[in-house]
Amino acid sequence: MDDKYRVPAIERAHLILKEIAGQPGKLKLIDISRALQINKSSMYSLLLTLENLGWIEKEAGETYRLGRELSRLGHAANQHRDLNESFHKEASLTKLRLGESLQLAKLDGNEVLYLAKEEALTPVRLASGPGMRLPAHATALGKVMLAGLTDEELDSLYTKEQEPFPQLTAHSITTLQALRSSLEQIRKQGYALDLEEAVLGFSCAAAPIRNAQGNVIAAVSCSMMLPQWEQKKQICIDEVCKLAQQLSE
Repeated sequence: MDDKYRVPAIERAHLILKEIAGQPGKLKLIDISRALQINKSSMYSLLLTLENLGWIEKEAGETYRLGRELSRLGHAANQHRDLNESFHKEASLTKLRLGESLQLAKLDGNEVLYLAKEEALTPVRLASGPGMRLPAHATALGKVMLAGLTDEELDSLYTKEQEPFPQLTAHSITTLQALRSSLEQIRKQGYALDLEEAVLGFSCAAAPIRNAQGNVIAAVSCSMMLPQWEQKKQICIDEVCKLAQQLSE
């Protein structure tokens, strides 16, 4: 890494966390200061900041251990990694049964962030892939995840002042009223459809992935061209819902 882009305070925080992780509940400020050769005043500021962030916790004996926030972040990272691995394992079998491509995504604000894809050998390939973003209101993936939000959470993402919403095709939802109506139907049926709302000539089914508490954390989908959709619509919906259930905790 070019030295001009380094942030020394973050590097020091990293070393402090490693030191505490190696001897949890045993090191005081002076011990960490000596081990890392950082003066006590700087160490005090670093430890206080890490403590306020919840990355470390101070015990009764003035010693430190890693904090709950760091544990939460680690769990989220593992969950994301595990979900991707589970998706590839399960979706590879679903792909064989359907003969169509499947995708995994999460909601990021009012956008869909694509995480992974299991691509079938079809004449037409999907343009979307890991790292790509699309407006949530215009995709089955996005709508099925928006349906898992509370009214307050939805209000924080969409307002009437934003109307008309961006259109990907002439079939895309453009108003908050239409979006709310669509989400209500999705909640009742347990899956979402995209009928040429994202790409002309393609339809899609998506289902939500839930954590142990029942909250929607991601979603899976299957898209196909209209001729295939007319033939496989119901089996597509069934397989996508089954896959989402398999990936839910």
